[in-house]
Amino acid sequence: MTLPTTARRTLAALLTAPLLAASLVGCSDDDADPDTSPVSPSSTIPRTDGPSPLATPEPGRFPTYVAIGDSFTAAPLAGPTGDQSCLRSAQNYPAQVAEALGARLTDVSCTGADTAALVGAQRVLQGGAVPPQLQALQPDTSLVTIGIGGNDFGIYSTLTGSCVQAAQQDPDGSPCRTTLGRDGVAELRSNIRTVGDRLVAVVEGVRNRAPEAEVVVVGYPEIVPSDDTCPDLLPLATGDYPFAAAMNELLADVQEEAAERADVPYVDLYAASDGHDVCSDDPWINGRTTSAATALAFHPLKVEQEAVAGLVLEKLADDED
Repeated sequence: MTLPTTARRTLAALLTAPLLAASLVGCSDDDADPDTSPVSPSSTIPRTDGPSPLATPEPGRFPTYVAIGDSFTAAPLAGPTGDQSCLRSAQNYPAQVAEALGARLTDVSCTGADTAALVGAQRVLQGGAVPPQLQALQPDTSLVTIGIGGNDFGIYSTLTGSCVQAAQQDPDGSPCRTTLGRDGVAELRSNIRTVGDRLVAVVEGVRNRAPEAEVVVVGYPEIVPSDDTCPDLLPLATGDYPFAAAMNELLADVQEEAAERADVPYVDLYAASDGHDVCSDDPWINGRTTSAATALAFHPLKVEQEAVAGLVLEKLADDED
């Protein structure tokens, strides 16, 4: 089913190409280069209550690192902005992983990116476009992380945008699922599963361009709780929380299945973030209020990015054994 244009626009503002951030950042040149920066080794990463990066890969094992992804990799406003066109934080998890590894980082993650942005130019909110993300790969690239898929088919914009708008009319019911109907829900599930096929193709594309690289797929965190509500932070109708949570979990499951099919390591951020959803007492994801000092609405907080960095390093160290 086709949802109203207003429903799609709402989520685009909240999650995929957030309009609120436009007033917080400036414009950049159309041909802006990706963030390529040499970093020095570090023995630690800022600690969180997530996995501790005590075990790190052998120094020098990954001298060149390319980070591919969307806003959950770019982490807009979770730290100083390093790239204005993509709202990419200079302290996102790729930056922390690169620091710990002593790797040269090329971070092309970009807010609003979908899998099409890996092979084609992506238009950005501030105007202009950024190059296809896969162009950053080189034959000597030694590490690639991939975190993408939620923007395909407007999954976030269909789900969160529609649900948020519907909640205003029926806050105690389940208006989002009702509006979608049986066919709409089936289509949404089918689209999420197709993301898995696209991720497998992405891994193949990475391998073609960087055949020697270690490739790691990084999943999405738990954003929506299935057994709690917090309308002040996450303005869903009470009855739509379980539905939104189920779609959140399905997307993470599809990412994991894709990594298994592609035979690459997977960072299960959904499991690691259990108890850290938007409504929790210790959230890893920001609520509805965008803050230049905290994070973009419904996007990763600094603590989440620190936890992801630890999980990626732990996965790389485990693969050495």
